[in-house]
Amino acid sequence: MRGTIRLTTAQALVRFLAAQYSERDGERHRLVSGVWGIFGHGNVAGLGQALLQAATTGEADLPYYLARNEQGMVHTAAAYAKMRDRLQAFACTASTGPGSTNMVTGAALATTNRVPVLLLPSDMFATRGPDPVLQQLEDPRSGDVTVNDALRPVSKYWDRITRPEQLVPAALAAMRVLTDPAETGAVTLCLPQDVQAEAHDWPAGFFRDRVWHIDRPEPDPEALTRAAAALRRAGRPLIVAGGGAVYSRATEELRAFAEETGIPVADTHAGKGAVPWDHPCAVGGIGATGASSANALAAEADVVLGVGTRYSDFSTASHTVFANPDVEFVNLNVARLDAAKHSAHQLVADARAGLRALRRELDGRQVATAYRERARELARDWARTTDECFRVDHQPLPAQTAVLGALNDTLGDRDVVINAAGSMPGDLQMLWRARDPKAYHVEYAYSCMGYEVASGIGVKLADPSREVFVLVGDGSYLMMAQEIATMVSEGIKVVIVLVQNHGFASIGSLSEELGSQRFGTSYRYRDPDTGLLEGDVLPVDLAANAASLGARAIKAHGIADLREAIARARDADTTTVVHIETDQRAPGPPSSGWWDVPVSEVSELDSTRDARASYDEHKRTQRHYL
Repeated sequence: MRGTIRLTTAQALVRFLAAQYSERDGERHRLVSGVWGIFGHGNVAGLGQALLQAATTGEADLPYYLARNEQGMVHTAAAYAKMRDRLQAFACTASTGPGSTNMVTGAALATTNRVPVLLLPSDMFATRGPDPVLQQLEDPRSGDVTVNDALRPVSKYWDRITRPEQLVPAALAAMRVLTDPAETGAVTLCLPQDVQAEAHDWPAGFFRDRVWHIDRPEPDPEALTRAAAALRRAGRPLIVAGGGAVYSRATEELRAFAEETGIPVADTHAGKGAVPWDHPCAVGGIGATGASSANALAAEADVVLGVGTRYSDFSTASHTVFANPDVEFVNLNVARLDAAKHSAHQLVADARAGLRALRRELDGRQVATAYRERARELARDWARTTDECFRVDHQPLPAQTAVLGALNDTLGDRDVVINAAGSMPGDLQMLWRARDPKAYHVEYAYSCMGYEVASGIGVKLADPSREVFVLVGDGSYLMMAQEIATMVSEGIKVVIVLVQNHGFASIGSLSEELGSQRFGTSYRYRDPDTGLLEGDVLPVDLAANAASLGARAIKAHGIADLREAIARARDADTTTVVHIETDQRAPGPPSSGWWDVPVSEVSELDSTRDARASYDEHKRTQRHYL
């Protein structure tokens, strides 16, 4: 394409984004599926005008979606990208100042989870002509610092476009990072409000259809030899399946590898469902909130094959779950950062390509029959424990595990369950029975309260053929429920299961375990006698709140009622919130892991001193893997 086209910077960016595509394994997708935004004085006349012009004239196909909260729209975009295996993404635009800084938490979540999101925060005037303008941060040390600099540490790529012609290299760099399987995350292009509206003669080639090919890097032959040798000499190997196994669509290859070798497979939150829960090699979740079956095998394992996992502290139980003093790691990961963890034999490669290469190299090597039978028996024991947790009859209010049991019985294999924070991720990691790698959508890299409702939109947009169930506790619901209005306005049907436990069940339990007596973790009136928040329960009606945002609301009283409500919500054609009250102090699943949360070393409280003694005992089992 020759010649130039005169457009504003915002118009040029919209036209450019609409012409970007990703391709892997011969499948081509629109890279940027649309733009989420909230308009204000920083972007309404720039990107807002450009998106309107594109929609009106048809010069660019880039749909616009109106969000209710800037953080929420980034969560929506992140959930969409995760569901689409990072092959597609959304852009998010916000106004200058608080609108843009509201996206910082969402950016941190996207980068921590390594999912692509394009952020287009408005910025101050590049000319500085009218300085200081409304919402401007005046830094006495430098004239080029704005609040958008807060997005630098949580972005994988960050740039500020102070001249129109800077957009060309910056936009191309942004696409490179969005399509990088190892180094992706939030990508931020700060757009000063005057530059957005400034015209420029753009090279026509900038707007041609451009395909970003996502390769499947193969493992280095010598590294493959070393990794295979470690696995051959292993007597008690264990596979840890992480999110990379799902993103690379390596789940079938992983199952075949496990079946041929007989190596049991544990999973992280991001890897749950990569091997179906009832597969003969599946042994459940691993780590601090893992199943006793997986953790028992991890304690004995002499070689651990990590497939697409970043080994968070929950997966390693804060470096205590892999207890064999001679344990070795083989890490298959597209990111060298993760492949190198725990002094591992590094296989820097695509998960699917790496597993295929390992299968060829091992050539039918199998673990001993006794070890395979031990893994199966441990899995059967944990299945019985799970059944007991699902059926627990706690009165007068039900236990959360019984709520999950009712859902697990009701939901189909392709239905998606979403969660992120509170006590539910731990219960889900231990108990949820997933058969499909996309049916379990628990964000636990950043574990961001408020993610759940907003992410339901992204998941449903990514795959409308699936029923989507958002599980959210009241603490997380109250932080960000307003995207229910977005679901309603866009006609996006999601079922929200709102578990009312009057506070923060997870942190309340953790506080009690650590000797802090659930201080400040319940939603209650202040007691005038003690001055503490330990009075009567607040009369908050969360179902009425959801109804006020446009959702259909159903109050379930007990587990039998919940089952009926879920069935009604599934059959509905609108967003429905099913509200059920649970007992925050009801028993949860039995724990077999530990999480390093330091306890006060000195205290006047007996409960804290006792907790410190337990902490010191666990701390002695922690180690570096060298």
